Amino acid sequence: MFIMTTKVDKRKLLIAAAAILAAIAALLFLGGGQEAAPTSASTAPTADTNDARVKFLTDLGWDVTASPAEATEVKIPKGADEVFDRYNALQKSMGYDLSKFAGKKVMRYVYQVNNYAGAQEPVYATLLVYKDRIIGGDITDTTPGGKVQGFGRSQE
Repeated sequence: MFIMTTKVDKRKLLIAAAAILAAIAALLFLGGGQEAAPTSASTAPTADTNDARVKFLTDLGWDVTASPAEATEVKIPKGADEVFDRYNALQKSMGYDLSKFAGKKVMRYVYQVNNYAGAQEPVYATLLVYKDRIIGGDITDTTPGGKVQGFGRSQE
């Protein structure tokens, strides 16, 4: 019989679990969508380099870690879904509309936010990028009961 033990730092385990839950929530938000004709992202902010993406967030008042915690390709879904509709309502409140990109593959860049007021757990900024243009995203507080909000600074 072989027995292996390991010491686990509960705080690091909780942070990792929160990050995984945030990633799952983001995937669920992108889990369904509306059929729409694709449109050009030519009026969206440029995000062709990491520096441009970090500058976009910095210009909004967010201090983020310069390297993304995650960079993955995701597909904007085509079908109707209540979760996607809620997430897209947030996007529309910021002047974006993900339904215009239904069926398209986009890059999702996730940066850790370092200056979120009162944060007890990691906070992440997510940028959705299509053809080097920002087409949406959010700020996610991974604290239990935390919220997903637009790019604007919280008034709390």
